[in-house]
Amino acid sequence: MKNELLLRTKRFALDCWHFCFKVPKSREYNAVVNQLIRSSSSVGANYRASQRAKSTADFINKLKIVEEEVDESVYWLEIFEEILPEQSIEIEILKKEGKELLAITVASINTAKRNRK
Repeated sequence: MKNELLLRTKRFALDCWHFCFKVPKSREYNAVVNQLIRSSSSVGANYRASQRAKSTADFINKLKIVEEEVDESVYWLEIFEEILPEQSIEIEILKKEGKELLAITVASINTAKRNRK
């Protein structure tokens, strides 16, 4: 599961990047593109960092960052859904993956908290 999540979080960042590459170039779009690229790439980077955590508390803290970044990525995808409705199929696929990663992350945080007690 750990290796699968490393791959899924990396794939999420790459898929978001490929989507952003197709977005029209303008100052307005670029602002949202930059936010999505930043947050989606942070998901994988911070999940990877969580695997090197020095303690359970450190692991939970790193996963909380993953939770925030994947939730933010879904938010930016929702913005794109409003401004680029013609891309709704691709956006929906990305949102679905983001929401699945979010659910897995929250479950992992809850499990780590329970096991700590």
